[in-house]
Amino acid sequence: MFMGEYNHTVDTKGRLIIPSKFREQLGEEFIVTKGLDGCLFVFPQNEWTAFEEKLRTLPLTQKGARQFTRFFVAGATPCELDKQGRILLPATLREFAGLDKDVVLAGMLNRIEIWSKAKWTENNALDDGDMDSIAEQMTDLGLSI
Repeated sequence: MFMGEYNHTVDTKGRLIIPSKFREQLGEEFIVTKGLDGCLFVFPQNEWTAFEEKLRTLPLTQKGARQFTRFFVAGATPCELDKQGRILLPATLREFAGLDKDVVLAGMLNRIEIWSKAKWTENNALDDGDMDSIAEQMTDLGLSI
């Protein structure tokens, strides 16, 4: 399970250090792809395979299903850690997520999200009222604290 928030930087060659706490859970090869809300998703191979199987069940006759699958699969790339614990993020994915230098890696249970520091700050600037409203929506989904 991935959890926690880590601040790192992308170097001029597009390499990013993966926090050591995440490395062992990722395994030797993992998948990086476009994520929701303007971030990147990083899936260990087993989680990507499970997600891929769900995508395969979507009907090709529905345009939204095709677009949803295309969004995640077309930009997906397998990655491996180098000896320094870094990955090379493809330019297209860096551009999609607006990753220039400062980034945040956030553990999200079965995946890691990679955010530009600015987008992370903007998307997580919630006050108590915002969180109360979100908590109510989660109750409607069957999650209560």
